[in-house]
Amino acid sequence: MALIVHKYGGTSMGSTERIKNVAKRVAKWHDAGHQIVVVPSAMSGETNRLIALAKDIMPQPDPRELDMLASTGEQVSVALLSMALQTIGKQAVSYAGWQVPIKTDSAYTKARIQSIDDVRVRKDLSEGKIVIITGFQGVDDLGNITTLGRGGSDTSAVAVAAALKAAECLIYTDVDGVYTTDPRVVSEARRLKTVTFEEMLELASLGSKVLQIRSVEFAGNYKVPTRVLSSLTDPLMPLEEEANSGTLISFEEDTHMEQAVISGIAFNRDEAKITVLGVPDKPGIAYQILGPVADANIEVDMIIQNQSVDGKTDFTFTVPRGEYVKAMEVLNKSVKEHIGAASIIGDSKVSKVSVVGVGMRSHVGIASQMFRTLSEEGINIQMISTSEIKISVLIDEKYMELAVRALHKAFDLEKA
Repeated sequence: MALIVHKYGGTSMGSTERIKNVAKRVAKWHDAGHQIVVVPSAMSGETNRLIALAKDIMPQPDPRELDMLASTGEQVSVALLSMALQTIGKQAVSYAGWQVPIKTDSAYTKARIQSIDDVRVRKDLSEGKIVIITGFQGVDDLGNITTLGRGGSDTSAVAVAAALKAAECLIYTDVDGVYTTDPRVVSEARRLKTVTFEEMLELASLGSKVLQIRSVEFAGNYKVPTRVLSSLTDPLMPLEEEANSGTLISFEEDTHMEQAVISGIAFNRDEAKITVLGVPDKPGIAYQILGPVADANIEVDMIIQNQSVDGKTDFTFTVPRGEYVKAMEVLNKSVKEHIGAASIIGDSKVSKVSVVGVGMRSHVGIASQMFRTLSEEGINIQMISTSEIKISVLIDEKYMELAVRALHKAFDLEKA
């Protein structure tokens, strides 16, 4: 049978009762003859609790010590899950990331995986054991424990699956798959049976919270078929039914996407727009504006430079809403007078709405249909950005949900 990696989120591991249910589900897969590696998160709320303790002691905790502390949450989870499996008659062994080892760089609190040694894990699997490995963490070349940042357990699971050449990585979470859009906004939103790595990466980067972006990148780069499915179902449901549930994130040729032009509508409320008015239209002006913003560690998303009039132009870009005030301070302090801008204005009440689909490659008219739909609803488009499989627009925040509902209907996404 196949080697399968299971990943369980904090909600799935949120209590001893839920951990026992995870053990039953894992045992079911193992009973079917599969080799199983499990990568669980810390129990829900535990990482936040640990970080709060650190900040009670030290308002700006030392990053190395913070990683040392935060990594203990996952160690609790793997030990408890191993015990739960042993209680129901399974051979199980748990490892911290440094014991595998999962090697990372030394960027504390946001480390990146460099390599995974699979020898120890393969030996255990060959002996019929279920192997449980901490997510979210690893070890650098000096033996220091590191963590991968928020959502790092997803990345750990996919990386382990890639290293072991697993047949599939199953990401168990509190939702039952990837939807055409957020069901809380559009009640007719439909769960997708399949989605490509490219589409999932766009959806994740545009606001979908189902999977962490780095995990999707990893899965795509190393071609790890990844399935998102619910851990809140009956753990003893038939294996065949569970194995085909959720949403499979895979290769374009495997997803039968020819019929579907658009796979989903993504949106992001966390946007703010800044316009630098009346700047000289000359080489290097974009760098002179955005350089100081980048130096302040502020991420820039959409960018537009208007047509030159009398040697002057306007330069507009978006930043995360939480960085809006900081970005305006940077621009007013170090950019406005330096480049001779007439003024700097901003708007923190905007949102981004995007249509995503690999079908755009072979179908025309997607942009015009999107723009016509928004026009019919009286929604003004402030900015536009595109990629090969995505069109994004920036609109007034108050129209965001209306736009999502209208586009979902216009592209017939409620239909299977």
